[in-house]
Amino acid sequence: MSTDPTPPAESGRTPTPVKSADRVLLVLESLGSRRDRPTLTMLSDELGIPLSSLHGLLRTMQNRGWVETDETGSRYSIGVRALLIGSAYAREDEAVVAARAVMDWLSDETGETVHYGRLEGSDVVYLAKRESKFAVRVHSSIGQRIPAHAASLGKAILAEQPEDFAVKTLSWPLVSLTPNTIVEREALFGDLARSRERGYAAEREESDTGLGCVAVTVADTAHLDALSFAVPVARLEEGRIEELAGLLLEAKAVLAGTATPRGARSPEFLGNLTALNDKRE
Repeated sequence: MSTDPTPPAESGRTPTPVKSADRVLLVLESLGSRRDRPTLTMLSDELGIPLSSLHGLLRTMQNRGWVETDETGSRYSIGVRALLIGSAYAREDEAVVAARAVMDWLSDETGETVHYGRLEGSDVVYLAKRESKFAVRVHSSIGQRIPAHAASLGKAILAEQPEDFAVKTLSWPLVSLTPNTIVEREALFGDLARSRERGYAAEREESDTGLGCVAVTVADTAHLDALSFAVPVARLEEGRIEELAGLLLEAKAVLAGTATPRGARSPEFLGNLTALNDKRE
């Protein structure tokens, strides 16, 4: 007879976190979400970790490459080790891997920036990107988080969920990123209803000044994912949003296994598409 103790999750009890491990994760989450480089005191105040304990923790994390300091040694930022581990997530994620060829096609067809995003809490996180081929382009990075209510990626996802999903998921009151960000509840739900009706979400300068985006959801994944184009508003002449939306809807059908995109005839693309469909079957 086995003498192994019953795991807490199976016994119905909430597992007690290991304090040191919990603190490491708190530090990583804090540094990964910031744009500034906090001092030891700033991190201690924010996370509620005593200075002496936090100093030893940061020193260990720095030695292992998870944390870096500036030239003064007094301000901290996320380390390259975190980048290596984080990039492995997107590299191995089945849905992101499946979308690579389609993202390449969208990029080739338009020359615009293409993003693959996933809803994580109240934010959308960029998991993959294809850079614009134009000199004036969008500045974004893999792992970047944007409040879902302000991004077309997030709106496309929220539009396909019941209204109470947005109520529970978003962080109220909603933060305004630009003067155009929709932060009023009724106005946002009206925008989501329009997105639901036409099959895609769009925004102009709601997430970033000078930027417009259009997005559709990605079907049949284990997560809530979406694809988008991000375009400087100077290139969003009349009819361009609808044109880009049409390509995204075509891409959505390709990823669902119901279509092959027009103009995509390269051996590499068709090989990837065949492998994707074979895997579905």
